[in-house]
Amino acid sequence: MPQLNYNHLRYFYAVAREGSIAKAADVLFVSPQTISGQLTVFEDYLGVKLFERKGKRLVLNEVGKVTLGYAEDIFSLGSELQQLLKTQDVSQQFVFTVGVIDVIPKILAFNILKKSFDLEGSIKLVCREGDFDTLLSELAVNKIDLILSDRPVTPGMPIKAYNHHVGESGVSFYAAKSSASRLKKDFPYSLHKQPFLMCGDKSAQKISLQSWFEMEQIMPTIVAEFDDSALMKFFGESDHGVFCTPSMIEAHVTKHYEVSVIGRTDTIKESFYAISPERKVKHPGVKIIVDAAREIFS
Repeated sequence: MPQLNYNHLRYFYAVAREGSIAKAADVLFVSPQTISGQLTVFEDYLGVKLFERKGKRLVLNEVGKVTLGYAEDIFSLGSELQQLLKTQDVSQQFVFTVGVIDVIPKILAFNILKKSFDLEGSIKLVCREGDFDTLLSELAVNKIDLILSDRPVTPGMPIKAYNHHVGESGVSFYAAKSSASRLKKDFPYSLHKQPFLMCGDKSAQKISLQSWFEMEQIMPTIVAEFDDSALMKFFGESDHGVFCTPSMIEAHVTKHYEVSVIGRTDTIKESFYAISPERKVKHPGVKIIVDAAREIFS
């Protein structure tokens, strides 16, 4: 099979970004006829159509969207290579891209990721935030090097990756200071029928909490659910309900929010993982992040 013609890919990339052949021609300083002809050759080579025409605009179809994703990666890597070569120190500089599941406490992610700057040489840290499935799909196509997660990759998932269990933590419960003294008494049964701020479906914590409530025969009144843990804390300090976090960030929460701890449990365990693709287990950034995370939890 002939090699991909990167000039054709560049023309496609320009049209996809600009939305029309005329605008792409202006950007690339060539004639619209050149763009149109080369785009046709590129589609013939691939054996698929990449665009649909809507009025005067060319709109990517599903195959075109996939192709654009690869084109963005290719040209982004090319730019990084040019930047590296300018430094004259290719052996010591690299980009380290980490995906952080959006339910991971930000202070925990910060304390782990800041260790990447201890690496010898120059590093560019790129952080991506998203849900588990989205980040896992990016890991599968090597867009990211590592995921910080509250759940592991299970054997049934169609991706080769390593789970590095970095630690676990019990759970602490908080209330606004005006309500904390009352709720500390007879904890956890003081939570029965009390307003409670629950983490959203994206968090692995939710199922554990629901099981614990059932085991303790406690029925809090769930008044809100949050994917954003920071937003949940603001509602908590405004006395809209009790909320919980991993106990390991307890000091940070009580320092930065007007709340007090009303109780703790080790029956609920939140586990945390660093997930790396099989082909990058020796990435210089992965080991230092995994070691840093385990040190924090220890």
